[in-house]
Amino acid sequence: MQQTSYKLHNLRKIYPGFELHIADLSLKDGEIFCLLGPSGAGKTTLLRLLNFLEEPDEGEVVFRGQKYTPRTYLPSLPIMRQITTVFQRPALLKGNVWQNIIYPLRIRHQKVDNEAIMEIVNALGIASLLKQSSSTLSGGEAQRVALARALVFQPQVLLLDEPTANLDPANIMIIEQMVTKYAAERKPTVVWITHNHFQAKRVGDRVCLMEGGRVVEVSDKEKFFNDPEEQRTREFLAGKTFY
Repeated sequence: MQQTSYKLHNLRKIYPGFELHIADLSLKDGEIFCLLGPSGAGKTTLLRLLNFLEEPDEGEVVFRGQKYTPRTYLPSLPIMRQITTVFQRPALLKGNVWQNIIYPLRIRHQKVDNEAIMEIVNALGIASLLKQSSSTLSGGEAQRVALARALVFQPQVLLLDEPTANLDPANIMIIEQMVTKYAAERKPTVVWITHNHFQAKRVGDRVCLMEGGRVVEVSDKEKFFNDPEEQRTREFLAGKTFY
C-alpha cells in the first residue's frame, strides 16, 4: 500500500494579481504525479511550496506526518535534504561534471560510492563527460548531469519542473526512462511538471490539471485522458485555449 508523503490543506500563496489556492491534495510515495496546465497556472509555485522554497500565506503542508504552517514552515536541514528539484534550466556549479554529480554527497557528508554513481552515469549516457567542464555542455547534456546530481543521494522526493522542455527526442527518452526506473526501484514521490500530454501519458501514474492557481481535476491517468470528469479538462485535452 502506498504511503502518503504530502497532505496539503487550504494552502494559499498570494502575489499581486495571482493567488494559488490548493484546497486539498495528497501525494504518495512510489507515484509519478504529473502537473499539466497553461503557463501561469501555478504549477511552479506549487513545486516551490513542496520544496519549502516558498512560504505559504495560509494553510498547511503535512510532510511525512509533520505539519508545517506559515509560522513554522522551515523544516530542519535533514528533512529538506530529502527533497530535490530539477529545473528546466539547470544551474550547474563551476568545475567538471564529476564534481557536480558528487556535490550533494559532499554537503550531506555521505560516502561517494563510485560504483553506484557510475550506474547512474552510464544509464544517462554521460560517462564520457565526467572530466568535461560544466560550462561546455549542451542543453541535453546539462540536463542529464543535473538529473544524475539529483539522484545520487537517493532523494525521497524528486520535483521536476519541465526537465525535458526544448530537448530532442533522444534526450527526452533517456530522462523519462531514468526517472521511471528510479521511481519503480526507490519508490520516491515524483512530481513532474510538463506541457506535453503525451509525456504525462507515458510517465504519469496520476495527472493533475491546474488553471488560475486552482486544481481543476486529479485522477489516475487512464481516467484523466479517457474519461475526465470536468469540462475544462476535456477542453484542455482538446487543445482549446484557456483564458
